[in-house]
Amino acid sequence: MTTGLLGRCPACGRGRLFAGFLEVVPSCRCCGTALGGQDSGDGPVAFIIMIAGGLVVGAALVVEVKHAWPLWLHMAVWLPLAVVLCLGLLRPLKGLLIALQYRHRRTDFHADG
Repeated sequence: MTTGLLGRCPACGRGRLFAGFLEVVPSCRCCGTALGGQDSGDGPVAFIIMIAGGLVVGAALVVEVKHAWPLWLHMAVWLPLAVVLCLGLLRPLKGLLIALQYRHRRTDFHADG
C-alpha cells in the first residue's frame, strides 16, 4: 500500500503510477503491468472530504471559540487551506486505492505482451 501512496506501480514498486497529476500510465515501464484501465472512481474524493473537512472545520471551530475572528478572516484562511489539503491528498489517495484494487482483484491487472 505504501507504493500506492508514493505513486509507484503496485506490482513491482519501482515504476511510476502517474503520467501527470492524476493520469494513470498505460503500463508500468519496469514490469509491464497494465495500469491504464484502473480507475479509483470517486473513492479518493469521499475520503478527502472527510479528512480535509474534519480538519478544516475542527480548526475553524477552535479558532472561532478562542479568538472570534471576523468572517472575512475565516474565509481568507480556511478556504485556501481546504483547497491545498484537497489537492495535496488527491494523488496519494488515488494511488492507494489503485494499489488496493491490485492487491484484492489481481486478475484485472496483466502484463502487456
